[in-house]
Amino acid sequence: MRRLTAAILAPLAVTAALAGCSSSTAAPGPNASVTVTGAEGREPTVHIPARQADSTLVTKTLVHGHGQRLTTSDSFLANFNVYLWRGKTSKLLYSSFTALPQVLPVSIGLSGLQKALTGQRVGSRVLAVLPPKYGYGTSGNAQIGVKPTDTLVWVLDLLQAFPANASAAGKQVSNGGGGLPTVHAVAGSAPQIHIPKASPPSKLVVKTLIKGTGAAVKAGQSIVVRYVGAIWQTGKVFNDNWPSAAQPTAPPGLFKLGQLIPAWNTGLVGVPVGSRVMLVVPPAEGYGPKGYSQAGITGTDTLVFVLDILAARN
Repeated sequence: MRRLTAAILAPLAVTAALAGCSSSTAAPGPNASVTVTGAEGREPTVHIPARQADSTLVTKTLVHGHGQRLTTSDSFLANFNVYLWRGKTSKLLYSSFTALPQVLPVSIGLSGLQKALTGQRVGSRVLAVLPPKYGYGTSGNAQIGVKPTDTLVWVLDLLQAFPANASAAGKQVSNGGGGLPTVHAVAGSAPQIHIPKASPPSKLVVKTLIKGTGAAVKAGQSIVVRYVGAIWQTGKVFNDNWPSAAQPTAPPGLFKLGQLIPAWNTGLVGVPVGSRVMLVVPPAEGYGPKGYSQAGITGTDTLVFVLDILAARN
């Protein structure tokens, strides 16, 4: 399921320009005949006519929310269904309603979807019918079985918005140190981790750096986070999901507690939303004796994570 989601959302090398896009005000046709029923917040029922799709980009706000407006630099948390429309037939490609919501960038790489989302308010339900040139273009997406002639139908419930510079927003209470790594950061940028020349602790350490004012994270919840991960023994950053020059609209990640490494599953429970927390993770609380070779982590490496908790949901 994760592979399919990644393939659907993969940035595109070729997308159609936004200028000149048609909308739902164009002359009625098959694309404008797509209908959606069902309450916002529940998986929608979508009727796609048994006709050949036309070339019209259709975008409709089915439910008008009252939250923050999305800009092209934002990311957003959403539940969504994606349908493939080919000839006179259609099928569901993916539904997050039966899995987990996803955090996506507004600048998703599908020009028609970006047009449909920009300016929408959180709480809205949005329909977007994307002819090929507003979707995956002349390349299609073979990884998920989308041909260059296929039309896509998206229905999205917008749950929460995250600006590109979203980060911990509480009171600074520590920078670490005292035998632990020291963390420095400018607001809205990736924290820098400075690891001391000392042996790492043998047990999990949870250190609050910025204390948020939101609700405490509960076991089993899904959390939206920005994070940086480094290896104590080398100081090397092995992963992070902060925006960069190469990926200025990189979205934060959504993770479900209970399905992660032990340190995340237990160490983040009770931390208020809005906090920045440092986890010092011995091997047994991380990837265990096998390590994680893809990231350069051995079975004896202690890890240091700095996480900004932006949201938590049941």
